[in-house]
Amino acid sequence: MKVKNYLELTEALDSDEELIELSNSISSTSSIKLKPGQKLVGAGPNIFLSFIGTDGLGLTKDNEIANMAIQTAANRRAVYINSNEEDLGNLVLKNLTVSGMVQFLTRGKNKKTKIYVDGLDIVSADARFYPERPMKYGVNVYQGAFTIYNFNPEEGSLIEADLKDISIGRENAPVLGSGLFISGFNDESGKVIVNNLSTGDVYSNGMIPSGQPNLITGAIFIVYGALAKNIVSKGYIKTYGTNDMVLDVWGQVDNWTVEKEVVSFGPSAIGFVNFGYVKNFKASAYIKTFGLGARGFNQYDGTIEKAQFKGIKTLGDGSIGMQFSKAVGSITIDEDVITEGSMGQTLVKGVIKTLKADAISVLENGSIDKLEIGGDLITKGDDVVGLHVDQGQIKDLVLKGQIQAGDNSKEVVVENGGSADLKDIERYIN
Repeated sequence: MKVKNYLELTEALDSDEELIELSNSISSTSSIKLKPGQKLVGAGPNIFLSFIGTDGLGLTKDNEIANMAIQTAANRRAVYINSNEEDLGNLVLKNLTVSGMVQFLTRGKNKKTKIYVDGLDIVSADARFYPERPMKYGVNVYQGAFTIYNFNPEEGSLIEADLKDISIGRENAPVLGSGLFISGFNDESGKVIVNNLSTGDVYSNGMIPSGQPNLITGAIFIVYGALAKNIVSKGYIKTYGTNDMVLDVWGQVDNWTVEKEVVSFGPSAIGFVNFGYVKNFKASAYIKTFGLGARGFNQYDGTIEKAQFKGIKTLGDGSIGMQFSKAVGSITIDEDVITEGSMGQTLVKGVIKTLKADAISVLENGSIDKLEIGGDLITKGDDVVGLHVDQGQIKDLVLKGQIQAGDNSKEVVVENGGSADLKDIERYIN
């Protein structure tokens, strides 16, 4: 059924019509709820569905929305779940341009659904005001402009997803809160399985006050209870605010390929931080951080089996290039690890600490099976270390370049019972 105005749309929604086609743009002052099985699609180009002072499209079961632009206020939900169904069936989004949140949050009776996205561009959104927030490691996490959140802890509760071509925000005009957020209820229940996820550009800013120790966001955040089997990040990924991680994992990722630069501009905003289990990670472009205490890569919990980085560069005081406090497998850096800062404050597990901007730091309980560096380790700040092993261990080290230390700094420090494979290390020191 084709509809051309709001009255015809409401009549179609109340009917038994399964396919509703919008032939004109329509505005509404109330949210619209699709019946189970209904599809709402644009019948032509430039179809615009506006919601004034309210949330947008509520999904119930086996719904599809396609080929249109949807706009709400930034802090409203443009698309969301509004259902008491136990099995929500297949929820499908195709070729959408959206202002406002896209939120798939299941709770109460909702136990199962499969989510399919093929082409979604979220221009603007503000996800900071929704009370459901994961909490672990001393911090809470804001939801994202695009959110999948299984908030049902019952046994058998599961969301499955295939997500293709999702872009979020604009350069220098990021969404507020997290960017793309996927979470289960906790580590043990309320699971989410993402078979495939591909993203374009993602830009986010949590707007978190400076010095706030217990609140974070992520441009792409795979939270606890979530398994992402395959992620391909095709576009730039950037964060702009305090405590805004760019890539963050609390759950599990089997394979993650990043094709363009990963960049953070705010304080305590880490390029890639892993608290979960990552099997294979590859960054084909540099990870760069500009803020105070903004480290390049951190392994604080869990492990990573194999990771390959193009290179890492940090500019702020306290901004370590790479830090390890858990056992990992093979770490390869194709080019350089460069830090330009000295000592500074940064957020560590919900606590503000003072750190030095070492290029590579391996702490107590941290170990690396094999560390291969194709370029140089370069520190430019005062009183920092190029390769610092403090109670940790590097079992096999291959350094093809040099270690270059700034004024009053040291190239290599191994202390407090730490150990490193430092055969002929003197020849690498500039």
